[in-house]
Amino acid sequence: MSTSKTAGAATATAVAPDVRPILSVRDLTIDYLGEPRQPALVQDVSFDVLPGRSVALIGESGCGKTITSLAVLGLLPARMRVAGGSIVLDGVDVLQASERTLRDLRGRTVGAIFQEPMSSLNPTMPVGDQIGEARWLHLGESRRAARAKAVELLDRVGIPNAARRARAYPHELSGGMQQRVMIASAIACEPAMLLADEPTTALDVTVQADILALLADLQRDLGLGILFVTHDLGVVAEFCADVVVMYAGHVVERAGTRALFAAPRHPYTAALLGAVPQAGQARTVLTTIPGRVPPSGAFPAGCRFRPRCAHAVATCAEPQHGGADGDHFTLCDRVAAGELTPRRRT
Repeated sequence: MSTSKTAGAATATAVAPDVRPILSVRDLTIDYLGEPRQPALVQDVSFDVLPGRSVALIGESGCGKTITSLAVLGLLPARMRVAGGSIVLDGVDVLQASERTLRDLRGRTVGAIFQEPMSSLNPTMPVGDQIGEARWLHLGESRRAARAKAVELLDRVGIPNAARRARAYPHELSGGMQQRVMIASAIACEPAMLLADEPTTALDVTVQADILALLADLQRDLGLGILFVTHDLGVVAEFCADVVVMYAGHVVERAGTRALFAAPRHPYTAALLGAVPQAGQARTVLTTIPGRVPPSGAFPAGCRFRPRCAHAVATCAEPQHGGADGDHFTLCDRVAAGELTPRRRT
C-alpha cells in the first residue's frame, strides 16, 4: 500500500448506501483443468464495485488477480472453468450470458485498460480508427462520426494535436501516449466501469502520476467504477477506496483502504505492507515473506498461507470462516477467534 503517502490520499465519489453495484462477484470458484489439475484455483472470491468507486485487487503474482478479472470479462482461458459462484455486471449474469451478450458488454458496459498498450493496440491501424471502431460497432455510429468522436476523446485524455495524432500508428507514439490512447478506447462507449490491469507499471513515475490523475478526473466526471489490478501499493493508497487482498486464489482480507492500511489484520496483508520502504526510515531492514506463492497443483492442505506465515500454529487448518468487523473481512480463524490482533503500521 503506500510508501510515504497515506491511505488518506485515496478518494472516491460519494455514493448512497443503497446504490446498486456495477459489478457484484459472489463466491467465485474457478477450476484449472490442465496439468497439474487444480480444483479451486480461485475459491470463494467476493467483492463489489460501486459507481464512482475504485477497488484494488492486490497480491503477489500467481494469486489469482488476473484470472478473476478475466472471469469478469468472460474471457477465461480454455483450460479454466467457473465451478461456482456468480458474476453480475450491470444487471447481467455474466456466467449465463451468450457470447453475443458478452461481446456487447465488453466495451459498451465495461472498458479494459491493460499493462502493455503496445501489445494491445493494433499496429496496422491508426489509433483514431481503433478508438472509433468501438463506437460504430457498439453504438452504430457512422465511421465519420466515430472518427470525429475519437479526436474528441484523444483531446479529452490530454493528447496534444489530437486530430493529427488520430492519424498516427501506435509505434509513432510514446508509451505514455499509447496508454492514453488505451484509456480513450476504453471510455469510447461511455461504459459504467473500467477494468484496469496494471495500467501504470510500464510507465515512468511522472507519466504514471499523469495517468492516475487522468483516471481520477474521468472517474469523477463520468461516475465510473474501476477495478484496479496492481502490485503497486503506493498507487492503491493514492487512488483506490477499497482493497481486496488475494493469496493463492483466496480473498484473505477485504476492507476500505484507510482501514486496511491503518490496521492490516491478516498476516499476509501485514507482511505485504511491511515490505514497502517507508520515507524517513533510511537503512531499515525490510520485511520479507519467505518462500513463494504455491503454483497450480501444489496448494498446501489447510490454510494456503500457512507454510509462509510467521504466526502459524499447529492448529491452523483450512479457514472455515472469516472474521468480519463491519466491512472489514479477514480469512483467518485465529483473527476471527481474537488470537491475533490487528497490526498497526508505524
